[in-house]
Amino acid sequence: MIVNLINSQNLFLIILAIVWIIGAILQDLKRREVDNIWNFSLIAFALGYRAIVSIFGNDYWFIINGLLGLIIFLILGNLFYYLRFFAGGDAKFVIALGTILPLSYDWTLNFKIFGLFILLFLLTGAIYVLLWSFYLVIKNFNRFKLEFKKQAKDYRIMLFSGIGFFILGIILIIFNILFFYFGILVLLFPLLFIFAKSVEESCLIKELSSNQITEGDWLYEDIVVHGKKIKANWDGISRKELEFIRKYSRKKILIKQGVPFTPSFLFAFIGLLIVSKIYGIF
Repeated sequence: MIVNLINSQNLFLIILAIVWIIGAILQDLKRREVDNIWNFSLIAFALGYRAIVSIFGNDYWFIINGLLGLIIFLILGNLFYYLRFFAGGDAKFVIALGTILPLSYDWTLNFKIFGLFILLFLLTGAIYVLLWSFYLVIKNFNRFKLEFKKQAKDYRIMLFSGIGFFILGIILIIFNILFFYFGILVLLFPLLFIFAKSVEESCLIKELSSNQITEGDWLYEDIVVHGKKIKANWDGISRKELEFIRKYSRKKILIKQGVPFTPSFLFAFIGLLIVSKIYGIF
């Protein structure tokens, strides 16, 4: 049976999510961060709407579903964050979307929605990051070329091992073609690893003054400011550290910027709507 998720109750939630995703994308592209207030306001508006519908419609499962979705995505967002898959802003936006995505009263269906959204997010995210990386390579080709040679030299054992397995796969193809496919996969790993490292080192490291740095920015390496060591970590620069840097640092600081990942939310959300409307796999 085809289930139409875009009913009258859900239409406002869907429009709300798309508007907030676009707003997050604009912030991310401009400043490489999404304001906390933007993420929290999505939670407030979505739950507020669900509460109003529940009160006037005498149907409290609508707000309960939103709260359950928030709890589930709170767990998922923190899991992705502590696994170092998401930065803090992306994790918070995932959590906020948890108030939107329970689009059905059937929780078997809701878990399918969650699973499909995450799958589409990972798939479109991987393609998007790869395309963005190629854009950065073209834009900074000379620096990338030099860095790729350096990384290939630094990780030559890994690279030569991959080439060795690829050659072995070609030889063993006479027994089974799966050896050839295995050889390709083993070769792709060091190539993609070296490619990613080269893009990061040549295209994503920026030298900024203390006034240009913002809270949550990633330090490229540990720095010492006014005798105090500030460590580079996944959480980024804290507000207290930022104030200290702006007060005492007169030197430019190397900051590691990430790929603006929020467009993947839009691709995944639109993909979810298309699948639910056209293919009816729910």
